[in-house]
Amino acid sequence: MILKRIEKTDLSVCDSNSTFLQSGFWGAFKSRFDWEALPFIVEWENNEKQKEVKPLLVLHRRLLPGYTLAYIPWGPELPSWCINYNTPLLDLAEKLKEILPNNTVFIRFDPPWQMSSPLIPKMMPSCPLIRSAVDIQPSTTVVLDLSQSMDSIISKMKPKWRYNSRLAQKKGVKVFQADSDKIMCFYKLLKITAQRDGISIHSFEYYNTLFKHDFYDGIKPEIRLYLAQHEDDIIAGIVTLFRNREAVYLYGASSDIKRNLMPSYALQLKAIEEAKAYGCIIYDLFGIPPNDNPDHPMAGLYRFKTGFGGTIIHRPGSWDYPLRPFIYKTFRIVELLRKRL
Repeated sequence: MILKRIEKTDLSVCDSNSTFLQSGFWGAFKSRFDWEALPFIVEWENNEKQKEVKPLLVLHRRLLPGYTLAYIPWGPELPSWCINYNTPLLDLAEKLKEILPNNTVFIRFDPPWQMSSPLIPKMMPSCPLIRSAVDIQPSTTVVLDLSQSMDSIISKMKPKWRYNSRLAQKKGVKVFQADSDKIMCFYKLLKITAQRDGISIHSFEYYNTLFKHDFYDGIKPEIRLYLAQHEDDIIAGIVTLFRNREAVYLYGASSDIKRNLMPSYALQLKAIEEAKAYGCIIYDLFGIPPNDNPDHPMAGLYRFKTGFGGTIIHRPGSWDYPLRPFIYKTFRIVELLRKRL
């Protein structure tokens, strides 16, 4: 397969991409937080002279004083007839090298294609692509098939998951879609969750902006906030994104009180039901550890999300194409140290 041409285009062209991370909306959103959205169209051709044009969103930002990085979340999307991923990825990196600013240290890819296992994919012996020190997007996830009936979806959940979803309702937990003015309420829960689980979160402005939508004139997904309330207490919440045939569970948070009421189970069931009603055919739980390792720090997340049934999907993870090797190696060491800490 040959990369025939790559040209800059309007950001709205990226709205035809299948994933929200390659959409014009996402590029505009990230532009509000120190990223520059660079939209391109890429034309591919195979040996049979078949041609396909695919949009590509590249996010560009400052890395160090005087230096930048380029990041391609869940991209590139390749033609349906592509079976060899290494060559087009390298061709794209070489073309972007000519277009991106000279101070770009590396290009980081998060390829969207699926793998049969979480093993690191094989690259050509002389391939300059390097496995990133950290993954930006989750390389393993669970996806539910919403094309079946709700009864069928629920029947594929583990028995305890079905029981816990009903338990919350029996105990008086009310799950509802909240207006955007409740974002601060969710953010307070998120700070509690971050402190309890030792995870990092964005600023309040980040989540608040995501709901506003007033920064983009193109096709906008629907961002929904669901909250779980018991008596006068808001005890859990989730943020989901509905876009075309795709629903994604983006963020979740819970209080330190009344966790025995199982609100997180009821929230997921509510979001799954509404995603199906919206017309989505998949519900992406968006990130689990690569396998069921009880020693993994996120082992509980694996058990929780896989309990809803669905298919486990593995992706290659993040890969880097260094443009300034010395500076890249220094940055990579910093990333590895941060990961260990």
